[in-house]
Amino acid sequence: MSWKIIEKEIAKERIEILFDLAKKTFNSNPKLANRYIQLMRKIAMKARVKIPLKYKLFICKKCNSLLIPGKNCRVRIKSEKGTKVTFTCLNCNSIKRYPVVKEKTIKNLIKLS
Repeated sequence: MSWKIIEKEIAKERIEILFDLAKKTFNSNPKLANRYIQLMRKIAMKARVKIPLKYKLFICKKCNSLLIPGKNCRVRIKSEKGTKVTFTCLNCNSIKRYPVVKEKTIKNLIKLS
């Protein structure tokens, strides 16, 4: 294996570790948790690795803080044109919107590809 592949694997492991540390330390020290998130993003950018969606949902794009629903984040479900989930950061008031996709459409997309 080349060193680039090994570097990306190490980066992915460190991203997971830092996110877990951020979640654990958020209640006692939110500034430290936000620092872990900043380090996680730097590692991902340096190694050119995408942050997994399960982690990316809980990171504010504007202020790079960890979003914990009920603590510093508001989560709402809107069904105007299509069903959407909105995350509002209470630190910087930025809004993230994600569409809710039905299982049938996902299965159809998998069959087509």
